[in-house]
Amino acid sequence: MSQQENKKPGWGGRLSAPGALRELLGRHGFHFSKSLGQNFLINPSVCPRMAEACGAQECAGVLEVGPGVGVLTWELSQVAKKVCAVELDTRLFPVLEETLAGCDNVKVIHGDVMKLDLSRLVQEEFGGGPICVCANLPYYITSPVILRLLEEELPLRAITVMVQKEAAARLCGAVSVAVHYRSVPRVLFPVSRGSFLPPPKVDSAVIRLDLREEPPVEVADEAWFFRVARGAFAQRRKTAANSLSSALGIPKPQVEAALAAVGAAGAR
Repeated sequence: MSQQENKKPGWGGRLSAPGALRELLGRHGFHFSKSLGQNFLINPSVCPRMAEACGAQECAGVLEVGPGVGVLTWELSQVAKKVCAVELDTRLFPVLEETLAGCDNVKVIHGDVMKLDLSRLVQEEFGGGPICVCANLPYYITSPVILRLLEEELPLRAITVMVQKEAAARLCGAVSVAVHYRSVPRVLFPVSRGSFLPPPKVDSAVIRLDLREEPPVEVADEAWFFRVARGAFAQRRKTAANSLSSALGIPKPQVEAALAAVGAAGAR
């Protein structure tokens, strides 16, 4: 039996056709939310490549954040033992029920990934793992989600996500420190802005973070390490001293003295 014959039923590649997607969303009375950063993929080549590259075959399952209309979810269902997709927007649930019909290895959970007990979720849905994460994240929440995943004691093998092209190159300031501490990052492939409906104002790229078995350096207090990493770049137009002072609640002179001690005085 061919791979195509093995494919599960459902909308699959048809969701990549703008006309079909608009018809589907219109029938369910769905309107895009700018506050949730909703841009749905319509490039038929992107999601299959993400699904194949995320390492699903090596894991107990895949955790997806923000399935949208289920384009990537459907592709993940073809290669993963199980897919657990966390969606915040309840308006999409009727849409997902239709587009993922027949995908018995997919479970959609309503929730905010920044507030869910992820350790409990992995234990209940994947028997404790190991898992990989694969997602087309809204740009506004990319850094917080990646940081949360890296901070949590999860049995993660890899994180494959789509981010802004610029962010892929520099790995977004605050995230870059944590990314290299926890993982080995690499850019997989670019994605043009025309690959989305509606199209965003910037191009994107898919990156994969392979989790390290051991960090490259020893850190005495990881919670404090991640807090400092977030704080240092929380306000990009400010110097490191100002950002850290504001984020950590430490007087600026103390922060400046600490920076000077490590040779980073005046760092931006």
